[in-house]
Parts: sequence; C-alpha cells; structure tokens
Amino acid sequence: MLDYIALGILFFVGIVLFYGVIAIHDIPYEIAVHRNHPQQDAIHVAGWISLFTLHAIWPFLWIWATLYREDRGWGFATPVPDAGADARLDQLAAQLAELQARLDALQAAPAPAPSPEPPAPVAAAAPQQEG
Repeated sequence: MLDYIALGILFFVGIVLFYGVIAIHDIPYEIAVHRNHPQQDAIHVAGWISLFTLHAIWPFLWIWATLYREDRGWGFATPVPDAGADARLDQLAAQLAELQARLDALQAAPAPAPSPEPPAPVAAAAPQQEG
C-alpha cells in the first residue's frame, strides 16, 4: 500500500516540477509583453531555448526583458520629446521674453527722486529751576 502512495507522490511532484519550470521560464516574456518590448518574440523563443540549457541563460533573459521601458526606451539616451513638450517650451520661451522686456523697461525708467527725510523731533527743554 505504501508503494502506491509513494508512487503517487512521486508522480505529483514530477508533474508540479514540470509545470513549474514551464511557468517560470515564461516570466521574462511576460515582462516583455507588459513593457511592450520591441523584441518580445525573441525573448519568448530564447525562453524556450533556455529550457534545453537548464535555464542557464534565463537570468540574462530577465535582464534583457527589464532593460526596455516604453516611456524611456532603453534608458541610455534622453527620450524624444513629444509635441506637447515643444508647445510648453515655446510658451515658456515667450513668457521669458516678456519678463525680460519688462525688466529692461524698469531698468530704463528714471529713478524716482528720493523723498526728503522728516526732521528729527526736538525735545523741548524745560527751564531748570535752581533752588
């Protein structure tokens, strides 16, 4: 009876390991799909090839899949600005030019004459009585 239980456990563990390895090898591909990676098909194929190499190349696939992000690309260069950023830069340049013109106008205007200072209050001296 224990032989059949041991055989059942052995089959169960074998099946779980088999499907576990299949599920794990696909993680870099799922990352690539989530990040809209341009080489996600190559990562998927390399993941299947990694099954034959006992997952020796799997960590490199993980790195390859995580290097790319859709918002910044590969991360090695500055991203290409979109049209909204160009419009914002033009707006800021116009605002800067307006502020510069106002500053130049303020500097060119004659300075107002300084107002005279009010006289200092004089303390009234009371006559001293000798006594």
